[in-house]
Amino acid sequence: MAKTSASKTISAKPDVVISHPEKVLFPEDGITKGDLAAYHTLVAPLMLPHLQGRPVTMERYPAGIGKQGFWQKSVQKGFPSWLERVDVPKKDGVVHHPIVTDERSLMWIVNQNTITQHVWTSRVPNLYYPDVCVFDLDPATGDPAPVRAAAIGLRDLLEELGLPSWVKTSGSKGYHIMVPVDGKSTMEDVERFAHQVGKLFVSHAPNHLTQEFNKVDRKGRIYVDTGRNGYSATFATAYTVRAKKGAPVSAPCTWKEIEKGTVNPNTFTVRNMPARIKKAGDVWADLIKGKRSLTRPIEKLRKLLG
Repeated sequence: MAKTSASKTISAKPDVVISHPEKVLFPEDGITKGDLAAYHTLVAPLMLPHLQGRPVTMERYPAGIGKQGFWQKSVQKGFPSWLERVDVPKKDGVVHHPIVTDERSLMWIVNQNTITQHVWTSRVPNLYYPDVCVFDLDPATGDPAPVRAAAIGLRDLLEELGLPSWVKTSGSKGYHIMVPVDGKSTMEDVERFAHQVGKLFVSHAPNHLTQEFNKVDRKGRIYVDTGRNGYSATFATAYTVRAKKGAPVSAPCTWKEIEKGTVNPNTFTVRNMPARIKKAGDVWADLIKGKRSLTRPIEKLRKLLG
């Protein structure tokens, strides 16, 4: 990653200035806000197709990850007039989520000391009709072998249902399996489908997999989290950075890499992603083209569940 100037500001895109690029956001790694901005400039062409139009929740660390951060959903003041927002109803009011439309808006979010962009499974204007179904495999330990095997098993089950899937590292301990859908099923239907797929998947290996939400009830098993598909629920978007030592990235990878065991959940970082992209290119280039209807998979799943 290129070194940043010690000046107080650097230019990103027109109308966006990265303030205090010298600020260290990852103290153990010496990674600065300027480095984070440079990373996002590099990955923007690959990241934007998966991020654009989705309500964003910003995971912000104004004093770096060594200090307490916070999650911000609503942007109500201090934003530029060109930044698009979407008003989302909640129980006691409205949330004004920012929307990334281009590199300029992405860099504005980065300038808020946002380490991770968490997003919905749907996009404006069709917020109640997701275009992706997400499965988050969260292991209890840092051993990558069992969660790799689980990811492959879930892929195979989805293929049995007629659904191709894509995989990315979580940037932590697990993997995210993504199923692009055609946006014609409601959020409730997609959430229900995901939960039922998880139920069937867990039944294949109940000693190793679980849908128990509370960690104490998981008893060392891999948590098959399908809760990312509900209303206002979020997942870490592709290519986003995680607020952990080493600045790991939630990076798209290939099923061949998972099968060979060459990519672990925390393999990719802000520092090695430039070489990764140069070598592998856009490994998710075909994801958006792979959208499928859930009508037949729901019927198949119903039969399998009995």
